[in-house]
Formats: sequence, structure tokens, C-alpha cells
Amino acid sequence: MVILGLADEELTLRSFSYNELRRATNGFKEELGKGSFGAVYKGALNKGKKIIAVKRLEKLVEEGEREFRAEMQAIGRTHHKNLVRLLGYSAEDSKRLLVYEYMSNGSLADLLFRDEWHPAWSERVTIALDVARGLLYLHEECKAPIIHCDIKPQNILMDEFWNAKISDFGLAKLLMPDQTRTFTGVRGTRGYLAPEWQKNIPISVKADVYSYGILLLEIVCCRRNMDVNVRAEEIILSTWVYKCFVGRELNKLVGGEEVDKKTLENMVKMGLWCIQDEPALRPSMKSDVLMLQGITDIAIPPCPTATSM
Repeated sequence: MVILGLADEELTLRSFSYNELRRATNGFKEELGKGSFGAVYKGALNKGKKIIAVKRLEKLVEEGEREFRAEMQAIGRTHHKNLVRLLGYSAEDSKRLLVYEYMSNGSLADLLFRDEWHPAWSERVTIALDVARGLLYLHEECKAPIIHCDIKPQNILMDEFWNAKISDFGLAKLLMPDQTRTFTGVRGTRGYLAPEWQKNIPISVKADVYSYGILLLEIVCCRRNMDVNVRAEEIILSTWVYKCFVGRELNKLVGGEEVDKKTLENMVKMGLWCIQDEPALRPSMKSDVLMLQGITDIAIPPCPTATSM
């Protein structure tokens, strides 16, 4: 059997019937979240013993089919502790559903952007490293490189042990084993898009590095990359971060929170390198992991020339 261009031996996913998943979700009753292509529902298998998340693709048939194929191909053959695991699928008639492991602690956006409580500094550093390791796996450790194309806090989910895992591969772009760049239409989310998306030039894994850089600055500061409810000079996060970095006022970024000053400086420098306008200036995810671990030194970054789009 071949499904979606993947040979059986490459695909260790379980095939579900639509009715199985309808029953498992109690008629798609409890919605966990909504994405651009459809909603995700909480479900249970094995008489309630195994909790799952079921993504039901609802958009235009052609686009939904494209997302379905992208997710199947991107993560059907991957397995890494910092990627949300795809367990199975259902493809009956025009109905397309994907079955994932259930992530009980919501998204990183839920953690970072609420007013009353934020993760502790040490937890944020760990989250940043988790995401970096997941991206390193996609970029360099798979059979062929995978560009996620939509790295943002909403697509980083937290499991029961507060491990961060990358999710939502519907916009992912798979490269050939010997391919490093590709032409593709703009895909991603405003605020996290690398400048090259708008320039009609080939896209590489460095587009993900840019998005990761924006995410990293959001993790440091526990705020969105754009916030109109702050002072004028602070509205665009990357601009404000660079201003604080040059002015040696990094303490402003964490609002008086007790943090390790060296780690704070390193994460800011790393974030600023990741969001450089020129893709070649951005570090690889392997370099990012080493920098986060304090293994390699980080040079002083130049000013990122473009504000995030």
C-alpha cells in the first residue's frame, strides 16, 4: 500500500476510520484550539486510557488536502522528543483527520502572554533549548531537511512534564536530501516571517532561524513581538531589544526579574543574530544549540536591518 506518496515501511502511522475518531472525540465536542486549516479536538482511545488530540481539516478541499499531505510527509517519518508525535490519520472520502499525542499544558503562547504569571527564567531557558533542538533535528538530522515555515509560540506545545514540542506542520516544506534552498509562495505568520519571503528569492532553513529568533526574544521578555499597549519605542520588540542591548540596559527587558545576567545577554545576542536581514549572517540551529548551552561564544551582533513583518 502507498498513501500520499509514502511507502508503507516508511509510515508507521495507524489508520483510523472517521467514525472511530468521531466516537473518540464524543462527536468533536471539546475544542482545544483552532488553526488556519481547522480545529483540534480532545479525544480518548482504549476506553479512555489514552488521551489524544484530533485535528479536523475544514478549509477548502484543495488547501486542506495540501496541509494533510504536508503534515503526513513532514512528521510521519520523524521521531524526536521535541516534536509533537503524529500517531495516525483518517482519510475517508473528502474527510481528513490527523491524530496526535495530547499535550496537556497548552501552548507556549498561553504561558508567555498572560498577565498574572510567567514561567520562571530557568524554565524559559529550557523551553528555548527544547525548541532549538527540535528545529536542529528538522534541519540537519532528518533524511532530508524540513523547513517548518511557521515557528511561533502558538505552535509550540507543552507536555505533562513541561517539555516544549514543535507542532503544526501544515505549512512545512520538505527539501530533497541534497537540496538546501527552494522557491515557494509566502507561508507563515506575520511578525515571524523572514525578510526573504517578500523578495522572491529561494528559501532555506534560515527562514526558520529568523522565526526562532523572534520567538527567542519573546521568551526572554514574556511579551509579543508587537504590542501597541506599551511606550512608542517598545512597540516592536526586536527594535526595543536592540536599543536596550546597545544601551546596556538589558534588565529593562525582564522587568526587574532575577535572572542570570550572562545567560540573558547570550540569549539576546543570539536572538539578534537570528533575525539578521541577510540569511547568511544567521547562525545554524546547531550553532544556536551550542550557544544556548554556553559551549560557544557569541560575537556582538550588528543591528538587524529589518523590523519583523
